[in-house]
Amino acid sequence: MVANKIEQPTILSFVKDLPNLCSLAGLACTLSAIYFSILGVYYAAMIGMIWAVAFDWADGLIARRMKGRTGNDRAFGGQLDVVIDIVSYGVTPAVLLLSYGHFEPIYLVGAFLMLSASAIRLSYFSTFGLAGGVHYTGLALDNNSIILVFIFVFESFFSEATFSIILYTSGLALAALNVSQIKTPKLSGNPINVCILAAYTLGITGIYSWKLLA
Repeated sequence: MVANKIEQPTILSFVKDLPNLCSLAGLACTLSAIYFSILGVYYAAMIGMIWAVAFDWADGLIARRMKGRTGNDRAFGGQLDVVIDIVSYGVTPAVLLLSYGHFEPIYLVGAFLMLSASAIRLSYFSTFGLAGGVHYTGLALDNNSIILVFIFVFESFFSEATFSIILYTSGLALAALNVSQIKTPKLSGNPINVCILAAYTLGITGIYSWKLLA
């Protein structure tokens, strides 16, 4: 007797899942941030970076509140999140640093360390999850973008050379925190924190939109 084969869902069938659509919207924001970073339009890049975080938080909140999602839906969504996170919180800040440093070789070192820390951090989380089910080990990567877009608000107060050092140092400090043993709470799962991030996102968008127009 031939055992009945379990038919696998198609790849694109997961795209219609609302949390995954939200994740892909965040990826679109990430792509815009990379694009504008390369062009040197950094204020537009900051808007893309913070909206990527907003969509990242929103997809988790939506996924937890949706009913009828299968185990495959949850597993696929989790894998999609990890892949997008390395681009949003690893590749994007690295490209930002490289671009702001005019792609000088010395900035490759910082970019590599930031990207490596992101990859290690995500691999560790994928293996061990939350410490005690409630805390991250190491600074969660989404905090990198939240902090960097805030630091960049003050870019116009410094010379380009000085701010490049600030950006480089900040990136390395965040990378060190990402792979440290500090315990930080999971902020994205709390609806109140999501509302705070939404307000922050709108505020940051307003500030950088004004800077772009000015």
